[in-house]
Amino acid sequence: MNAAPTVEHPAPDESARERPRAAPRVTPLTALQHGTLLTWRSLLKIKRNPEEILGLTFMPLMFVALFVFVFGQALMGDWQQYRDFIIPGITAQSVIFATLGTGVSLNTDIEKGIFDRFRSLPIARSAPLIGAVLGDMVRYLLTIVMVLLVGIAIGFRPEGGWFGTVAAGAVVMVFAFGLCWMSAFVGLLMRTPMAVQTFGTIWMFPLTFGSSTFVEPDAMPTWMRVFAEVNPVTHVTDTMRGLMDGEAVTRPLLLTLLWTLVIVAVFFPLAMRAYRKRA
Repeated sequence: MNAAPTVEHPAPDESARERPRAAPRVTPLTALQHGTLLTWRSLLKIKRNPEEILGLTFMPLMFVALFVFVFGQALMGDWQQYRDFIIPGITAQSVIFATLGTGVSLNTDIEKGIFDRFRSLPIARSAPLIGAVLGDMVRYLLTIVMVLLVGIAIGFRPEGGWFGTVAAGAVVMVFAFGLCWMSAFVGLLMRTPMAVQTFGTIWMFPLTFGSSTFVEPDAMPTWMRVFAEVNPVTHVTDTMRGLMDGEAVTRPLLLTLLWTLVIVAVFFPLAMRAYRKRA
């Protein structure tokens, strides 16, 4: 009885096996490009949310009217003089409060599962965060324009001219960029948008009211004056006030830039770490 012939199968070609594809390398430039693309999404959210535009319009109007016409006469005896003193401060305060929107918006997107959708796309993991922050910078610019328009409507005429006014706006935009990352970190830590709003307001009020925004630190009690003199909002406000008045601002400008670098250096990595854990 003959044995059945043995059929030899060719050895599998190792090179033909399907290998897992390596993830495309994401460079900082690539992440920035992806983030810039998602910035357009943030801008569309502003366009499709007219209530937010109304808030950006009426909030500065309310602050200017209340502080100039209610407190101006009592604090300085002349509301026009107080108007010229407070407009730079209200501009800074309005932009700083607007940075809360970054954290609230991020928390809302995570709650609705939008960031889960982003994870399935071939984009940098940090792109949604970068896009949200860059998109919000447009909201801050609208806030600055609205405060200045209201101020000009009631007679505010900066002695520093247009150059000083534009430079003052640029300074607060740079500082707001730093605060964005602090707001983003809070937005990624909290569980609900309401919690972000509440927690953010708690630390925003001491920062803005415990500064030179509404009164000079020399008029404050000693302990509050010490806090106001190291408060970064004081340096931002003093820089904007000096630029709009056409005065030298070397020291407050350097302190503002230093504070911005410190805030970004601390909260950018914290926000990215919280985002990777949350998203």
